[in-house]
Amino acid sequence: MPKSLSTVFAAGLAIVFTAALATSAMAQSKGRIVCWKDKAGKVIGCGDKVPPEFEDSATKELDRRGVTRKTTGTPEEQARQAAQEEALAKKKEEDKKRMAEQQRRDSALLNTYANEKEIDQRRDREIQEVDRLLGQFEGLKKSATARRDDAQGRVATAEKARKPSDALKDEVARAESEIAKFERSIAAKQKEREEIRARYAETKERYVALRAGGAQSAAAAPAKK
Repeated sequence: MPKSLSTVFAAGLAIVFTAALATSAMAQSKGRIVCWKDKAGKVIGCGDKVPPEFEDSATKELDRRGVTRKTTGTPEEQARQAAQEEALAKKKEEDKKRMAEQQRRDSALLNTYANEKEIDQRRDREIQEVDRLLGQFEGLKKSATARRDDAQGRVATAEKARKPSDALKDEVARAESEIAKFERSIAAKQKEREEIRARYAETKERYVALRAGGAQSAAAAPAKK
């Protein structure tokens, strides 16, 4: 017998077996009928109550007409379902909070700027301040580089005269340390400048979309009389 046919045949036998058990139990009971399953999910018995040894098994409850009214899983299945439901509820709550926060931000955005030009002006002011500090760090780096070069020249002169100086070498090391520090500050400010550009680009894009959406809504709304 082909595998697909044997599977269908086995499923049919299981249904017939379950129906037979339920019918037999109904004949002996005037109340509810409960069928219990083994670990493989196969119905192995039906009656007015679940035997103690099968209390942890999955069950299904039928009415007098044989219609399933209630099902329960094993403790493991119930725990898994409860965890899934809890995760889904948590996600829904997080989505709700995220949507509310987005609405708050959108409202603040529309109330902060009257037009796109104001967004560009604020961006330019922030970049101008970053460029001012960037210029200071570049100037400090230039001065530290000059001190290092001068100290290195004096170290070379002292070594030629066979009069090496630890103090001069320390001066070179201090200058190089300052140069490295200013280079880090310069890199940080350059990164900040790019982040400002990116942030305001997103802000402007969102602002334009919100204004366009509001205009479309207004255009779509019926005129007030």
